[in-house]
Amino acid sequence: MNASDLQIVRDLAKRVAEIAASEENQARRREWYRHNALQPGKPLIFCSPEGSWLEIREQPEFALQCEDETCRGWELDLRTRLYIWEHFADDEVMDDRILVPHVLQQTGWGMEEHYRRPADTERGSYVWDAPLKDPADLDKLKVPTTTVDWEASERRLQQAQEVFDGILSVQLLTRHWWSLSSVLTFAQLRGLEQIMLDMVERPAFVHEAMQFFLEAKLQWLDSLEQQDLLALNNGNDYVGSGGFGFTEELPAEGFDGLHVRTRDMWGFCENQETTAISPRMFKEFILDYQIPIMERFGLNCYGCCEPLHDRFDYVLTIPRLRRVSISPWCDREISAERLGANYIYSWKPNPSRLASEVLDEAVVRKDIRTTLQIASGCIVEIILKDTHTCRHEPQRFDRWCQIAREEIERLG
Repeated sequence: MNASDLQIVRDLAKRVAEIAASEENQARRREWYRHNALQPGKPLIFCSPEGSWLEIREQPEFALQCEDETCRGWELDLRTRLYIWEHFADDEVMDDRILVPHVLQQTGWGMEEHYRRPADTERGSYVWDAPLKDPADLDKLKVPTTTVDWEASERRLQQAQEVFDGILSVQLLTRHWWSLSSVLTFAQLRGLEQIMLDMVERPAFVHEAMQFFLEAKLQWLDSLEQQDLLALNNGNDYVGSGGFGFTEELPAEGFDGLHVRTRDMWGFCENQETTAISPRMFKEFILDYQIPIMERFGLNCYGCCEPLHDRFDYVLTIPRLRRVSISPWCDREISAERLGANYIYSWKPNPSRLASEVLDEAVVRKDIRTTLQIASGCIVEIILKDTHTCRHEPQRFDRWCQIAREEIERLG
């Protein structure tokens, strides 16, 4: 790392630290604590461009200046944080940390799917060859393992500490999962259409497979816990399919300040691949194999892009459920009635509004206003995500945030 690279990332880090310490940022932090505690207050907004970051980063302010590859990664991270703060009128908190991931060795399931996508694109649709061809192939599956190269991890940590010492907090921390659901894994290994057929033609096989994945996930969580590889997510941590983890309800009683247990954390599952099955089949084949996982966690989130309104009778039995995803395909009225002020109503606006040929601000405003009216008695958060293109017009996100903010302020 040359002196010029170090100066660039340190100067960016100082700007981030100043914002993180600002009163406005601290006020945002307090609002998330209030919100996650189910206390009444204004709806909160989170704008997550996701796939559109590829287009946003075409802007001049993302022209990376560092030469060293590690410094370029830090530079991109810090410039992204500053862009969010300067452009989005949402409630995201400026983080004052640099997270350094462990150097990991991970094994798979003993089988590997092979993907095929059009040669002219890195994004978009694809098909894959699922290797679990016969129920007897279940015997070939193995429980995944995760181990750490501690010496390499410590070197990586010390390097970051030398760069950011006195500016930002540096933590050795790895997030090992997004969702703890096994549905996607099973679909990748068996094939999604085949699973649908199996539920009717070979239900015992589906139960056997889901039981294997459940036990494997529980063993894997035990291993992470025993190796002290878990990290608290009760602060400025993305949890579930949107929203942040700020809460004083975690860690759980008995936490010693050093060894994080699953019960000290937020958990999360979803079932996006199985929206076509009935609520009863959802419970039998999916939820019954997710609840034992979520029982381990102190608070839970559920759902992503799937509609949940027809299966709330089952979803609301999840232990310590706090955040529920209301996707664009979910009935907003039913959801508001069932969730009330007892859960976080995590509403996901339709991302196609941002991806259409022209941004129709009137449609965006009406959609937000209607939802706020429907969910007026709920603890609402508005999570804009799954926007995989903005037609190379990054200002669409700025404008969407402004409209959402205006509609919230209109409520008084």
